[in-house]
Amino acid sequence: MQKLIDLLKDVKYSLVGQGNDKPVSGLTADSRKAKAGFLFAAIPGSEADGHDFIPQAIELGALHILLEKMPENPDSKVNYIQVKNASEALALISSAFYDYPSQKLIMTGVTGTNGKTTIVTILYKLFSMAGFKSGLISTIRIMILDKVVNATHTTPDCIRLNEILREMVDAGCTHCFMEVSSHSLVQHRVSGIKFQAGIFTNLTKDHLDYHKTFKNYIDVKKSFFDDLKKGSFAIINSDDKHHKYLVQNTNAEVSSYGLMNPSDFKAKILESSITGLHLSFNGKDFFSDKAGMFNAYNLLAVYATAVKLGIDKDNALSMLSSSIPVDGRFEIFVNKEKNITGIIDYAHTPDALENVLKTIKKCKKKEQRIITVFGCGGNRYKGKRPTMGKIAATYSDFVFITSDNPRFEEPISIIQDILKGINESSMLKVITITDRELAIRGAFSFSQPNDIILVAGKGHETYQDIKGVKSDFDDRKIVKKYLTAL
Repeated sequence: MQKLIDLLKDVKYSLVGQGNDKPVSGLTADSRKAKAGFLFAAIPGSEADGHDFIPQAIELGALHILLEKMPENPDSKVNYIQVKNASEALALISSAFYDYPSQKLIMTGVTGTNGKTTIVTILYKLFSMAGFKSGLISTIRIMILDKVVNATHTTPDCIRLNEILREMVDAGCTHCFMEVSSHSLVQHRVSGIKFQAGIFTNLTKDHLDYHKTFKNYIDVKKSFFDDLKKGSFAIINSDDKHHKYLVQNTNAEVSSYGLMNPSDFKAKILESSITGLHLSFNGKDFFSDKAGMFNAYNLLAVYATAVKLGIDKDNALSMLSSSIPVDGRFEIFVNKEKNITGIIDYAHTPDALENVLKTIKKCKKKEQRIITVFGCGGNRYKGKRPTMGKIAATYSDFVFITSDNPRFEEPISIIQDILKGINESSMLKVITITDRELAIRGAFSFSQPNDIILVAGKGHETYQDIKGVKSDFDDRKIVKKYLTAL
């Protein structure tokens, strides 16, 4: 338990009420979770305004209210801490409440449209192999050493994030590798977190339902690098056309990686197959079981970061040559008897889907057909749907269009949006089935020996979100089921 004044030392505020020497027993932005002595943060949101729930929080015992606008009739028994931005202030308070855990770790944040999960997962596993006590915060899972903590968001809320980082410090971790999403940056979930390293993967049009314009999306990503302090470093993809803009105002030392443009860490693909890559990194050869050009970029980003963080170059390559699986990222399952291959990938953006399909098309044998099963998420950026339909039809021999996570949209409406991108001649190879499991079953029933079936969009997810209800649904289990039944 800490005094309010100690938690507010990084915050600009005005105070009305009981005084800043009062203790704070806990933090919450959910009025239902308020308890005696808690600080409740009234966060304005798109669907609900936390200010409306201040009375409920006080009734449950909250002693301190963090807010942006004062109530007409303030309660004299509580403290009102008025700030310009409650989300940002809560993040700074959370960091102080847990005694600044990020300052006691070597924090590496990865941001960009694609590749974040693969990069942080491989970094976590590589540093663990190298003997460092490490933590992971990713879309798939949170790891504290070898302890698994389920993840519900790409980046946890600021209170939970600092609590997790404190648990990592208490467990003896020295390093933490985490995804930094654009949503988390807008919502200030990582404000107050001290990053030693920042990695930029790439930028393509995604989440525009949330950010409204691509300029907003780029600027949000740029803010991550703007906030890096002197003594930190940034690793950027020099082959992405936005890379210079993202780091033009950073205080970090900047290094680059790439396959095409001049860069500090340069890679060359010597050989590519569906089962892996033969690569040259800065003139040194090695093999990886990761497939595709997109994974060449991911591996190069990992290598560059590992070297900058002090791992010996040869040791880094040796460990990268080991099999380091990443759930739902180009996972391959094979029915050897029928020689039919199933591939699971999280590809849910046009760029990611095209990268995966190009990789398969480039690596497949002449007689192999590509059958793609995919859909698009509901209540998300609609503009990408026709584009993904066009990509799937262009690179596939047959396409099964189905549901992803429809959320509160009708699946058939989403499918119709996807179909708008497919020309009339390509429609002959398209089948629409709204039930995702039936679509996957249909693809395998339709398959012939040597076929490759890509099931894209959900990857590691173990649920399907329909009308606010998350039901058990795991593409990997379903693919295995129908692959085995052939």
